[in-house]
Amino acid sequence: MAGGKMKKEKSKAQQHTPYQGGISFHKSKGQHILKNPLLVDTIVQKSGIKSTDVVLEIGPGTGNLTKKLLEAGKKVIAVEIDPRMVLELQRRFQGTPYSNRLTVIQGDVLKTELPYFDICVANIPYQISSPLTFKLLAHQPAFRCAIIMFQREFAMRLVAQPGDKLYCRLTVNTQLHARIFHLLKVGRNNFRPPPKVDSSVVRIEPRKPRIDVNQKEWDGFLRICFNRKNKTLGAIFRQKNVISLLEKNYKTVQALKLSHEDPPKETETKLDLSNLDDFTDDEGMDMDGATDDEMEVEDGEAGEVQSEFKGKVLGVLKEADFEEKRSSKLSLQEFLYLLSLFNKAGIHFC
Repeated sequence: MAGGKMKKEKSKAQQHTPYQGGISFHKSKGQHILKNPLLVDTIVQKSGIKSTDVVLEIGPGTGNLTKKLLEAGKKVIAVEIDPRMVLELQRRFQGTPYSNRLTVIQGDVLKTELPYFDICVANIPYQISSPLTFKLLAHQPAFRCAIIMFQREFAMRLVAQPGDKLYCRLTVNTQLHARIFHLLKVGRNNFRPPPKVDSSVVRIEPRKPRIDVNQKEWDGFLRICFNRKNKTLGAIFRQKNVISLLEKNYKTVQALKLSHEDPPKETETKLDLSNLDDFTDDEGMDMDGATDDEMEVEDGEAGEVQSEFKGKVLGVLKEADFEEKRSSKLSLQEFLYLLSLFNKAGIHFC
């Protein structure tokens, strides 16, 4: 009897457990809820939210950060994939002055069409860091800024500078679209349950106006440059497969130019571009995926080709004094300049 009574009392106690401890969090879904109220206050303060702002929150969980955002802004739009959290969020603010200023969207943020917002504040599941970052940067109209909690290593890649160990293709791609600032480091013990790694909060400010560049061309160019980021560009662009790819692109562009001057007959064969996919796919970059050295094309140094086109490619590098430079130490402006020189010479990457 005593044993049964103890179990009954334990069950009753669980029913009255506050929501902070009453919902089980799934690490597999990246659910790590901020439990430090001082940290929540600091994040909101550094966000610079205005009383007229519409705030987008991603992954609100049980609403600890949501409450502070509602106090600071005009409206909060919260996107949450877990129906348990959605129910808890609605229950928490039901009947409060905040209820008519909170909109909860249940769904996967990567598959959701985001409404207008002025500022984004989010503690996100780390496994969606890369695709979410680029989804936000592609959002129109451009928002003022985003304050986001990332896994620390991912955050440091975003803010890395030329010559830093973590400087990579992700760095240059994001800095093309935005200015990024590191705000604060966050220890793992500030979360419940604690993740296995530390975190960092960064501020992302979309560039206005945007830098005008063909995104597929840019991506194809960076993939080659960061094939081996610590090799010289001369060594990278001497590889047989790189020269072969660029020469096929070159011939394709020339053929397309001719087709505008002399429209092809319907019986003419279409150019095969399937072998360009490895370089021009617009795939997302996963923070836990391959390193730059792993995102590579097959080395072709043993079978270097000697051709007029190869001389054209290397001539661009020599002309602008890039042959002995390394991608790991080039600035965004230098990458943009080098791409423009290649394009001016008729050399394209998609």
